[in-house]
Amino acid sequence: MSFSQARSIPPLLLLLVALLRLSDAGTPAPTATVENTSQQTTDSISKSKELESTTFSPGPSGPSKTTEDAKQQTEAKTPDLEAVKYNITIKEFSTVVKNITLVEPTTLELSCSVDINPSLDKATIEVMWRMGNTTVKDDNVTKGEHQNIWSSQYTVHIKNRDQLGTYTCVFKTKEKSEGRFDVRVPEVGGKSKSLVSYEGDSVVMTCNSGKYVPFDWVWYTMNGSEQAVINDTLRPEKYHVSKKNLNITKLKVLNLTEKDGGVYWCEAVFLQLGESRGNASLKVLTYLVPLKPFLAIAAEVIILVAIIFIYEIYTKKKEPQAEGEKEFEQTEQLKSEDSNGVENSTTRHRKV
Repeated sequence: MSFSQARSIPPLLLLLVALLRLSDAGTPAPTATVENTSQQTTDSISKSKELESTTFSPGPSGPSKTTEDAKQQTEAKTPDLEAVKYNITIKEFSTVVKNITLVEPTTLELSCSVDINPSLDKATIEVMWRMGNTTVKDDNVTKGEHQNIWSSQYTVHIKNRDQLGTYTCVFKTKEKSEGRFDVRVPEVGGKSKSLVSYEGDSVVMTCNSGKYVPFDWVWYTMNGSEQAVINDTLRPEKYHVSKKNLNITKLKVLNLTEKDGGVYWCEAVFLQLGESRGNASLKVLTYLVPLKPFLAIAAEVIILVAIIFIYEIYTKKKEPQAEGEKEFEQTEQLKSEDSNGVENSTTRHRKV
């Protein structure tokens, strides 16, 4: 555009064009905007990766947060066992027994103390801990506050039935000094009973676990040489199991026959720690059985009466024979007397 042409443009229009150019010069270029966005995205990805490595990857100081949370959840599911302390004090080289009854997994802190009076000269005594016949700990104990007392401790975690049994502390002194901890599940009351009933009747057998409540009760009967579980749901016409009280169970056997006789077992289940059993023997009799003693007595009476009757008949037959023999003897005696008289007279006559 020439100068003459520019002069013909109004000054106001020129001012507007100048302002537009100035505004375009202050606006950032498009390539710079793209670079900044790409850098922000890269920074976000790197930060995300850093966050990932911080949250999930194990660092040099220990496990990740996620691993620790899982471990805490696992520990919450398996709480620590309750710890219970038991102590035995042994005196004068003797043997002391303590019974321990458990219904759930427990940590036992067992302690044995031996009281030797007068005190021994040596400062330490060897102690051996056994579980059954297996040695589980050897210990050397020193005198306590009292000069004649030696003590030893042993901790055991009872988690299953394999850890039940007898734990023994044996002090190696001149004479045997030991303490026994007999660890077991509760015993079933009335372990052995004998019951008698008759055909057609019913009988009730009872088992109880005292103050302890088992997880469940199971009844068995002997099927030949094997045990068969009694299911009253499948055979309601024959069996009925009552569990009204948690620590008592009752088995009712209906319509008894001779085949129902035998041994019945009740089993109290204590989960991980095992079972405790009781048994009852049942004898089923027929109604002829009570009559057997009566029939035996009646037979004895009949035999006795028959003997008496035969004896009387025999004695009655013998009496006439005896009378006839007596008469015959008397006759013979008279005859002999008569003959004696004739001889005497004849003899006299001859002498004359």
